[in-house]
Amino acid sequence: MCDVDEEYSGQMEVREVPGVVKICVKCKENTAALVIRAGDAFCRGCFKEYFTHKFRAMLGKNRIIFPGEKVLLAVSGGPSSCSMLYQVQEGLSLNAHKKLRFIPGIVFIDEGGALGLSAEERQRTTADLQAVFKATGFPYHIVPLEQVFNLPSSVLEPGSSAPDQPADGYKAAVDHFISNSHKKHVSPEKQTDLSQLSIQEGRPDESSTQALQRLFSSVKTLTAKEDLLYTLRRHLLVHTARSEGYTKLMVGDNCTRQAVKLLASIALGRGAQLGMDAGFSDHRYNDTVTVRPMRDYSAKEISFYNYMFKVPFFFIPSLDTKMPDKASIQRLTESFVTKLQADFPSTVSTIYRTGDKLQTVCPAQKSLAVDVADKCLLCMCTLDTAAEDASAVQATLISEQLSQKKHTSGGSNIGSPTLTTGQCCSSQEEKGRQSCGGTGDGSGTCCSSDKVPQTLELKSLLCYSCRLTIKDMSSVEDLPDYILSEGQKRKNRSEMRQEIREFLLDEDDDDN
Repeated sequence: MCDVDEEYSGQMEVREVPGVVKICVKCKENTAALVIRAGDAFCRGCFKEYFTHKFRAMLGKNRIIFPGEKVLLAVSGGPSSCSMLYQVQEGLSLNAHKKLRFIPGIVFIDEGGALGLSAEERQRTTADLQAVFKATGFPYHIVPLEQVFNLPSSVLEPGSSAPDQPADGYKAAVDHFISNSHKKHVSPEKQTDLSQLSIQEGRPDESSTQALQRLFSSVKTLTAKEDLLYTLRRHLLVHTARSEGYTKLMVGDNCTRQAVKLLASIALGRGAQLGMDAGFSDHRYNDTVTVRPMRDYSAKEISFYNYMFKVPFFFIPSLDTKMPDKASIQRLTESFVTKLQADFPSTVSTIYRTGDKLQTVCPAQKSLAVDVADKCLLCMCTLDTAAEDASAVQATLISEQLSQKKHTSGGSNIGSPTLTTGQCCSSQEEKGRQSCGGTGDGSGTCCSSDKVPQTLELKSLLCYSCRLTIKDMSSVEDLPDYILSEGQKRKNRSEMRQEIREFLLDEDDDDN
């Protein structure tokens, strides 16, 4: 054993602890400025080249956006979408190595009305974003969320898809675009004049803002509110793209956001729609294809890039701002993934790569021929409720039906918001009021039966996940008119089809 009084004449050796790699892994010369992952240290120049190459390689590999095509950039003001806007701006500059060949536009959805923000706060946010949009030189559209109450019902109908391109169609389109660019040379002065085009939508009126707040007040849970807000925002983006002539819609969902969305969608019952919700391209609207070029970037990479190259972005509050982790399924999933990512750095990439291997119930190339009646009224995905009797969906629906209370002795009226089966609205009114003229004998002749679709009838037009969202609403009457009118149209079309069903030819007979 060592003696306490023993004296050591020699010096103790100090063990050197290995530090972070300080040389760039790409150029092997410059000092590294950041470390993305373990062993991936980049200098400033190599990181910018790596970031830019990944964005353009994602677009070039998929070959969805053709030269000369109009692309609408959905910018929310956050780090990911602003970084996407900066990449497009850099790709269209004159000194770009491989220039982007599409025609961009910008759209921003002002969601302040749903969040209860004051008019001054909303105007301050839009003014800051407007300054950034003007600096890009792209035409921009600032659309308040209240515009959903003015949308036509055609937004819930898939448009006519473009004809299929041949295998070498992309290369031929590139050659044609380059040849036309040489023939039609535009002077720098003319380019400046074209870039000054900017569009801004009018401010919402007070009645629309109150209707929007009344709609979100009727939703009971934050989970359903976030899902409804996402659906209304997507409808407004698609309508803006269609009305302005854009055929592609580019969103800034990054890898971290996609991983959170994938797990949250499974928890919300959207397992059958994961391929469209998390894939690179989304063809559910046929004529307006949604693309996600930022899906290979992690939130850490985007934060480093924005900080190092001074990319402006803004913090805009959302529905889950300052909410606890258990406030909603989306918020809890985000907290779970981010905390797990801190201890296990491969969490996000593992979830993200797993999502790439998933397929939808109806693939993209076959979904173009799906009838409108077979698509969800809200999310426009193929209905997943027509499953086998022994499936989990059918078991859940049967359990829900058996747990409902029976309102009348004649039968149960599952999910009816106002009326009960066999009861006229005039019987619920006070005595002395004028009757609606209905019989009230259960024959369905009540005047109010044709005004607004009941919840049961609306549920039959929705997928399983959207049914859960509608279930958390106290009344469906607060939904925008274009949703209710399209639901009534599909209901009438289905009833008519049932009446003439015996006179219709089956598809198998038609093929023979």
